[in-house]
Amino acid sequence: MRFTRAVGTVAALACALGAAAAAPASADVDTGRHGVSPRTQEARAVASYEAMQEHLYADDGSSLYLEHYPSKADDRTYSFEWPFSQAHIATLDLAGIPGRTGRGFADDLADRGVGQERFWNAGGGTTGLPGYDSYPRAPYGGGGDMFYDDNEWVALAKVQQYLDTGDDAALDRAEEIFDLVASGWDTDPTHPAPGGVFWTQATWSTDRNTVSTMPGAQLAARLYLITGDADYLRWAERMTDWTDRYLLAPDGLYWDNIKLDGSIDKTHWSYNQGVPVGTYTLLYQATGKAEYLRKAEAIAQASYQYYVTEGRLDGQPMFFNSIWFKNLLLLESVTGGHTYRDAMAAYADAQWRDVRDPETGLFPADGETTELLGQAAMVQIYATLAWPRGKASILY
Repeated sequence: MRFTRAVGTVAALACALGAAAAAPASADVDTGRHGVSPRTQEARAVASYEAMQEHLYADDGSSLYLEHYPSKADDRTYSFEWPFSQAHIATLDLAGIPGRTGRGFADDLADRGVGQERFWNAGGGTTGLPGYDSYPRAPYGGGGDMFYDDNEWVALAKVQQYLDTGDDAALDRAEEIFDLVASGWDTDPTHPAPGGVFWTQATWSTDRNTVSTMPGAQLAARLYLITGDADYLRWAERMTDWTDRYLLAPDGLYWDNIKLDGSIDKTHWSYNQGVPVGTYTLLYQATGKAEYLRKAEAIAQASYQYYVTEGRLDGQPMFFNSIWFKNLLLLESVTGGHTYRDAMAAYADAQWRDVRDPETGLFPADGETTELLGQAAMVQIYATLAWPRGKASILY
């Protein structure tokens, strides 16, 4: 197992973690009215990451991960792209911590970049454009179906990397992935609710989802803000218009997907609320239109009521909640305030206290098995809580 952080840094963080465990949570200018200090969040992030590396990293030279710990009988040799992308983003978030700690993750982030390319299908999928398959390609696996949302998470991470480091290659890859996403737009006017981005290129699903269309809009908004190319802005508004028309529920939250027979899966997942919050925040920044900021705030308030006030948050997967929270931080980087950051800190405290196994440092949501997705999500949550408040402007 290869750990690249300086021993002194890890030891110092371990001391901070021990001190925090002995002290009650207190007010903090960086965390709002609730939560432990950014230093303790940093220590929790590093500890959770080290546990992920110890138990879920495939230490075989592949730069890939396992799906679960302990492994399940039907697990493949490596994890799928979606969990890998979240481990990649977790490493990116750690590298974004200011100072020595963040710099210490440079080699790990480079290793995630190597692993990420194990999924790259240069020959292209059904629309002829390259992208990331759902499973590693030869010699590490046989590849798999291409999912648009899988690719969008990678592209959004690439944009974050560009904004944080100026990495032009990361921006180029994000633009390349957006071309793939746009090729997944439903162009058949005879379909019920024509438009939207399909979830996958696989023939076994023809769903058009909030999670495949809104992250595409968020990516387009980011690319417009960076490049000034008006085509990206048009795509962002086209995608948000479609999602609002067909998947925005009367309660102000988003449903999951619409099928080609016109039926709608009306599940309210937390990440399906988070991405629109972030997208409308970026559209406000891109256009100056107050209506976009009002939409972002309305979705944030409705989802906060639904998940936090009404007590549904723990019923959502950790990896959906991390996306929701990070988009709320993006909103608060524009509007100010700390309501959503406080909720994120409270959730982080509860997971550390009630879910984390102190023996392994893992977060087994069912009490027994830890998903790579869930562990990576908690790393992301602790890492971004350790960021300076203003830095949240580069999140999703």
